[in-house]
Amino acid sequence: MANVLEQMLQLDLTHLLERQGNATAAMKKMIADYDEALDTIWMLLAALLVFFMHAGFSMLEAGSVRKKNTQNILAKNLCVISLGFLSWWSFGFAFALGPGDKDPNRVVGYKGLFMDEFWDTKSNFKVWFFQGAFCATAATIVSGAMAERTQLKGFAIYTVLMTTIIYPFVVYWGWSGKGWLNYTNQKGESVASFGPWYRDFAGSGIVHMVGGIGALCGAVAVGARKGWKEAKDLEEYAPHSIPFCVFGTFCLWFGWYGFNPGSTLAMKTTGNAYQAGQVAVNTTLAPCVAGLLVFALRAALPPNKLDVSGFCNGILAGLVAITAGCGFVKSWEAIVIGLIGGLVYQGASMTLKMLKVDDVVDAFAVHGATGAWGVISLGFFGDPALGDGRGFFHETKSGQFGTQFLAVIVIAIWTAGLSIVILAPLSFMGWLRMSDEVQDAGADVIKHSPPKAYGSASMIS
Repeated sequence: MANVLEQMLQLDLTHLLERQGNATAAMKKMIADYDEALDTIWMLLAALLVFFMHAGFSMLEAGSVRKKNTQNILAKNLCVISLGFLSWWSFGFAFALGPGDKDPNRVVGYKGLFMDEFWDTKSNFKVWFFQGAFCATAATIVSGAMAERTQLKGFAIYTVLMTTIIYPFVVYWGWSGKGWLNYTNQKGESVASFGPWYRDFAGSGIVHMVGGIGALCGAVAVGARKGWKEAKDLEEYAPHSIPFCVFGTFCLWFGWYGFNPGSTLAMKTTGNAYQAGQVAVNTTLAPCVAGLLVFALRAALPPNKLDVSGFCNGILAGLVAITAGCGFVKSWEAIVIGLIGGLVYQGASMTLKMLKVDDVVDAFAVHGATGAWGVISLGFFGDPALGDGRGFFHETKSGQFGTQFLAVIVIAIWTAGLSIVILAPLSFMGWLRMSDEVQDAGADVIKHSPPKAYGSASMIS
């Protein structure tokens, strides 16, 4: 009888252990599913905010051109999104975030062409959408610099190659986890090929500097708008709608809260939540001080008047400057980075005007020059206690400045070199610059139907 009871107890215990194991496995799966759902919701929400930034770019650029070219610049923004995402689907994502399984190289990926293997790793879908919105942003930056005198077909070709090759390669170097700027060595440490790993939280260098350098090359390659260099008073070329510029700036600032906090890439732990809050605070403070500084500087410089358009660009410069360090710095450091970013923007803007480079929306000054400062700023700032920052002011022998500075040089050379290779043949073939006749009449009248962007013909000038 005792043996029978013992066997029954043993059987019950076995069943209980089995049920406990099943319950534990089910609980782990439920937690994993819940975590994946939280991360997906967070990244999709952030991606939608980044996508909305293109409405901001459209309004800002439309307001910055003359009325007679409003439809044309809006068409270019629509082309950027459409062509950019198709390029990202075909080759861009694979080149940027598709490292090989065995011994991946340090230059470019190749897995995920045309979304191949996505059904085996379904988490790639959310990453594709989030990072694709970033990709399109880099190309959009270029469109504003080349506005009012660039043919759509030439710009479309450049957009495809920017979103297929130029931008994805830089992403692989810095964000894939396998590129030469940021990979894991045999000791399990994150490193670059020549020192500490490259820090660029949301893309001051990888996104904005790439777009800004491309914008500079585009503005130089296509040349200035007809009569712009010779004009003694640039009032004729002034933005036609300051309200559009301000509205576009607010749209961009709003979307930046997807750009920067969304780059935590996760929202399932208190650590993720606290970092996202920190990033949001820094993304607010830097543009405040940069915008106010530029507004004050413009008022103090000839013609000594309040420049609302300059205020807008100062805000954007502050946003670009803090994008690299938003997850690595304290609030006071964000303010300093924003202030210096405002100075960098103003200096670059004045320099281009002295060099007679016609950049309609100051794209290089806002995104290129200030993006470079944002990357380099992490060589000075960045608290080790916040997102593993290793700035010189906190760790004097970290070597972080060297990594950041060299990354800026390489990204600039890569982007400028390939941009010139693409734009020079387009210019030679006559596919880049609009004729003087089209520029005089306005691209809307000559190239678009209906021929006016607004309801009244009297509004076109």
